[in-house]
Amino acid sequence: MRRRGARALTGALALSLTAACGAGAGASSDTVTYWLWDANQLPAYQACARAFERENPELHVKITQLGWEDYWTKLTASFIAGTQPDVFTDHVQKFGQFADLKVLQPIDGLDPAAYQPGLADNWTGQDGRRYGAPKDWDTVALFYNTRYTKAAGLTAAQLNDLSWNPRDGGTFEKAIARLTVDEKGRRGDEPGFDRHHVKVYGLASGGAGDADGQTQWSTFAASAGWTYTDEKRWGTEYQYDSETFQSVVRWYFGLAEKGYLAPFSTYSVSNPANVQVSSGKAAAAFDGAWMISTYAAAKNLDAATAVPPAGPTGKRATMMNGLADSVTRKARNLPGALKWVKYLSSDACQKAVGEYGIVFPATPEGTRAAVAAYRKKGIDVSAFTRPVTDTKDFTTFSFPITNYAADVYALMRPAMQDIYANGKPVSGLDETNRQINLILSQ
Repeated sequence: MRRRGARALTGALALSLTAACGAGAGASSDTVTYWLWDANQLPAYQACARAFERENPELHVKITQLGWEDYWTKLTASFIAGTQPDVFTDHVQKFGQFADLKVLQPIDGLDPAAYQPGLADNWTGQDGRRYGAPKDWDTVALFYNTRYTKAAGLTAAQLNDLSWNPRDGGTFEKAIARLTVDEKGRRGDEPGFDRHHVKVYGLASGGAGDADGQTQWSTFAASAGWTYTDEKRWGTEYQYDSETFQSVVRWYFGLAEKGYLAPFSTYSVSNPANVQVSSGKAAAAFDGAWMISTYAAAKNLDAATAVPPAGPTGKRATMMNGLADSVTRKARNLPGALKWVKYLSSDACQKAVGEYGIVFPATPEGTRAAVAAYRKKGIDVSAFTRPVTDTKDFTTFSFPITNYAADVYALMRPAMQDIYANGKPVSGLDETNRQINLILSQ
């Protein structure tokens, strides 16, 4: 869940910010408080902090790591209470509301060209100021159990050359059908296949995807030429009422009706897509680069990855999500916070983080260090890096960046679950989209 869509800000935050005062808990004039949520990255950033303190002996970095759910709850509460950290790891889906609530400090002097293309631009507010220093990035690929693909007669070359369309699913649907096996050993593409009694699903369930479908339907929608909103950033109209989008959703969730995609009831916090694959209940799953080490460490699983299938546009598509470090407007140690956040986004720190082989840092040098670290571990990450370097065959896109992201999430989450779990018609998204755009128009 490290990079999945960030949850909604509570209404209490908007109502209480004006009354908040004070600064980060435990902060002092020589301390910079820093929050992050990923425990796997903690050792890397502790190393960066030590290097930063050697260069700046007058400053001390105090790092707090919290689990994903606790992180956003406590961060929201800290803004209300006036105990917010000086610097925190930010998610682009939170950015719109944080910027609107004016809890972020502009970060000037960063060179967008120093980072992978587009990462810095995503943190530019509607006022033209930058509110996040690029931290790292991820893309999405197809993880698969090589034991199952070999048994199905599918080679790595074939899995990396799949294509799809919303009419018959193309070679991608054929491959997923082939990987699906019922309780009597019949494959999804064989006569007599029983979709009601499936032993191994071709594709794991990652849930309904809410408003972004990062590791579910977004790769298909984007490769069909669809975009979330009318503008790349800060759009004023969502496009869930598009026939293109609805044809993608109808086909994608239709895979569950055919028995190839695990049903909605399969997915839970304790049974995410990677667990379904590692337990042998599913043959493959779309998942993000942040899960590379998790799949590699899974027992009794020899996992490999393939690029997303090419779509009707002729290109393969993947969300490229980039995190950033943001400075809070009421940081107690604002000069120290700005100095720390710029160090975090520098090649010195990003290369050090990359050498841990946990994430892809935002700078090209940091990315190269990560690729080399993964290679030393025997892990091929080309399915994740190719979309960034090969603009001829791939297209990348970001989470939608708009105002009222929490409201969009609140409306789309039940709407998408209804389609997946209850078979509701996709045409119902017309009304959901109308409600969303009405909110954005206010």
